[in-house]
This record gives sequence, C-alpha cells and structure tokens, in this order.
Amino acid sequence: MEKNLDLKWNQVARKTLLGKTIIAVNYMDEDMCKDMYWNKRPIMFELSDGNVCIVSMDDEGNDGGALFVYDKKGKQTTLPVL
Repeated sequence: MEKNLDLKWNQVARKTLLGKTIIAVNYMDEDMCKDMYWNKRPIMFELSDGNVCIVSMDDEGNDGGALFVYDKKGKQTTLPVL
C-alpha cells in the first residue's frame, strides 16, 4: 500500500513541478500571513505556469515553515521563517 501511495504522490509532484521554472521568490508579506492566521512568514515561489508554492510547517497548513535546500555535495542552505 505504501508503494502505491508513493507512486501516486510522486506523479502529483512531477505534474505540479517538473519542467516548470521559478520566476519569482519572496517571503510572504505580513498581511497575507495575518490572513492565514500564521505567526511565521515562509518563503514563497511562483512557477512559470502561474502556480505559487508556499512552504508550510505541516500538511494542515498550521504555520509557515523553513525550506531546506541541499546542493549536489550535500551542503545545506536553510531559508528560515521570519
């Protein structure tokens, strides 16, 4: 069952993200953060198809989350919440 779930969500992720270009990056503004009842302002990025990705701390969208980025050598960069 877990393998089928992985396959399903990998397909969704690929359809949503693969081949798209990030065209804008910024931290969520304070007004949007307040509208979502969040205390932390996460990084957001807009894709070439107009979709906007927002980093959240959990699946329920309870607050903003940090984005961890790893390069090919394993070096980590963290984009923190503000």
